[in-house]
Amino acid sequence: MKIDLTETTSSKINQALVSARRAIGTPAIGMVLTLVVVTDEENAYDALKSAGDASREHPSRIIAVIKRVSRSPRARRDARLDAEVRVGSDAGTGETVVLRLHGELANHAQSVVLPLLLPDAPVVVWWPEGAPADPAKDPLGALAQRRITDTYSAEQPLDELAVRAATYSPGDTDLSWTRITPWRSMLAAALDQQPATVIGATVEGESDNPSCELLAMWLADRLDVPVERTLSGGPGLTAVRMETKNGVIVLDRADGSLATLSMQGQPDRAVALKRRDTAELLAEELRRLDPDNTYESTVKFGVERLHSGGEVKAAPVEKPAEGERKAPAAKKAPAKKAAAK
Repeated sequence: MKIDLTETTSSKINQALVSARRAIGTPAIGMVLTLVVVTDEENAYDALKSAGDASREHPSRIIAVIKRVSRSPRARRDARLDAEVRVGSDAGTGETVVLRLHGELANHAQSVVLPLLLPDAPVVVWWPEGAPADPAKDPLGALAQRRITDTYSAEQPLDELAVRAATYSPGDTDLSWTRITPWRSMLAAALDQQPATVIGATVEGESDNPSCELLAMWLADRLDVPVERTLSGGPGLTAVRMETKNGVIVLDRADGSLATLSMQGQPDRAVALKRRDTAELLAEELRRLDPDNTYESTVKFGVERLHSGGEVKAAPVEKPAEGERKAPAAKKAPAKKAAAK
């Protein structure tokens, strides 16, 4: 069921939601969260489709915020709110509200969204593209427990990773990080099967692919070894090689679907590592609402530090005064345990 509202208010939208639920015979719907999707007209269809598919696993109220910036100065001064309410089969397993904010109202989206949030339920904000530099300080991001961005959609993905590291706040995450979850799980499992000290690693993938950079930073951060980043024709991430004292562990995915895991002394095994669509990635992120400490540690490792061999160039090391001895550095955990964290 769809209801179109022109020049409306948040109060009228709430009334339309109640009326629509009664009309289809479901006055109460068990929704677990509010998902706010901040997008534009060009990407609204794909974003709403992905959010709707994800809602089949996480029934939610989806609020799409589309800012319509007018070209003429007079039109920009005229604030207007148009909305589309979808309930039932047109909205997955929850409810969908599409908000189109015109004129000056586009700068105050949080005042429109706030009355539409589900009471006593978590709030997640997702920017499919065009995410703010600091999501936690964005007016809409400040309403949420979790904030999801996607550096893959940025014009300069590696520069965007640096921005994400500089402005990270607990609750931030990125779909480029979510894309490598199967890779991280498989590599950690491989080290569990063949416990050995990792002395180096290589990550192979497309140029300017943030997922490849994040996987390389994760390995460098968790294993404390040099990680080389090499380029390939893709698609996406194509191979990871970990050098150990017992031989080389290789996870190779040349076709973007089926990978081969090779380890010393064991037969090669086929592993399903297909490239997942946005709905699957979004559904994975909605399963957890607590801060992702592993992502924080990885993104703060830094792309520049990765490509400089793990050395930090920003802050010079302070030399101890004469007569003082520098405390020995803490030892890192064995490679097997470090990678499995």
